[in-house]
Amino acid sequence: MSDAKSIVVTAATELFGKKDPSAVDRWVSADYTQHSALAADGPEALRGLVAGLADDFRYDGARVLADGNLVALHGIYHGFGPEPLVGFDIFRVDDDGKLAEHWDALTPLVENTVSGRSQTDGPTDVTDVDKTEANRALVTEFARKVLVGADYSVLTDYISTETYAQHNPEAADGLDGFGAAAAKWAEQGKNLVYTKVHKVIAEGEFVLLQSEGVFGVPVAYYDLFRVQGGRIVEHWDVIAPVPAELPHTNGLF
Repeated sequence: MSDAKSIVVTAATELFGKKDPSAVDRWVSADYTQHSALAADGPEALRGLVAGLADDFRYDGARVLADGNLVALHGIYHGFGPEPLVGFDIFRVDDDGKLAEHWDALTPLVENTVSGRSQTDGPTDVTDVDKTEANRALVTEFARKVLVGADYSVLTDYISTETYAQHNPEAADGLDGFGAAAAKWAEQGKNLVYTKVHKVIAEGEFVLLQSEGVFGVPVAYYDLFRVQGGRIVEHWDVIAPVPAELPHTNGLF
């Protein structure tokens, strides 16, 4: 486990597992920069958030990816509100080993999905570490040409035609399943529009994109892809509307 990954896992366990506000003193930088819609800027706002967590609050982690000083978490929050929330969190760890910056996106947990897969199940362990850079390059090019460039004629250059396991709750498996979902969304006035990719976090077969765009309204897209044999074979995501106001001036990205 990388140093950054170990730091974030330990800090998150103490903050959100043990619900210990004093963990802020041990793990959070004095100039902690917040991009979440749930908290104000700085360590004291985080301390207040942790101190206010309900007794029944818990976090069920599914995946942890580390890419240099950036660490991404994928899991389910219970107790932030009346229903569970699926979330991606990204933390930047500074040179002193402290959490220095945080981004996230949350969406309601859906029990009955079109594919029958949950929003977080599937492979979790990072194995193909030697393929990290090749997989990063593949997904980055896919994002540039297909997501931002909207050139769907090259889709099969990047996504497997044999296996494409889908965890978006409204889409079935396979390219046909994605196409049917995209057509339905378009009928609802929600075309998938990506305007900018802000972060690419890659470790082994997993590559996470943090992007902004429009899905009926301005949104943050968090797309996690699993690559195997030079093609994308699995996809998880969170699409979160950009709020009109944030409790800080740092933006979501």
